[in-house]
Amino acid sequence: MHDGCAGNFANGLDVLNKVRSMGFSPQEMPVPVTLDCEQCQHAFEMKTFESQCPECGMVYAVTPCHAHDPAAIRAAGINV
Repeated sequence: MHDGCAGNFANGLDVLNKVRSMGFSPQEMPVPVTLDCEQCQHAFEMKTFESQCPECGMVYAVTPCHAHDPAAIRAAGINV
């Protein structure tokens, strides 16, 4: 059993761990999002629920339930 859309996440690593544990990491998002990396400000397109900045390696994640909201995308750390 999982929390589904009701899950509370303290940080980006929590979101990343949830996405990975549910097997959503490699799945494509309904609509890709262009992000400016929080670490290096490089713009890149996030196409899957777990994506990595190609410039600095910062990993980003979002749950499928929140993929419609770019504000829900969280940085989890570099090369985690």
